[in-house]
Amino acid sequence: QVQLVESGGGLVQAGGSLRLSCAASGLTFNRVTMGWFRQAPGKEREFVATINWSGPSSYYADSVKGRFTISRDNAKRTVYLQMNSLKPEDTAVYYCAAPSSAYVLGSPNQSDYYYWGQGTQVTVSS
Repeated sequence: QVQLVESGGGLVQAGGSLRLSCAASGLTFNRVTMGWFRQAPGKEREFVATINWSGPSSYYADSVKGRFTISRDNAKRTVYLQMNSLKPEDTAVYYCAAPSSAYVLGSPNQSDYYYWGQGTQVTVSS
């Protein structure tokens, strides 16, 4: 049974930083792309960042490029999202996700991701 468990969310002032973690179990972690998505109140869920297992190569949404960094520790079966220079518009529930296939690489498309965590709330105050 695949489980993805996010942690690290919270309340932070604009300009601050947070690091989210996502611990994975039940899948071959070192052979699967991992992604972060977010959903703000009243908005659709959107892509934030993804990191391949092969490389690894990472990709970012334009809105977070230069401020957020995705990384992974295969030994700990954990993917991280370091968020710096946070803005109020970054307020959202953040989800980590994994595809069911090792052939999904660098995809920003939610439809390519099969497994999802329960989400962690990030609130950035102005």
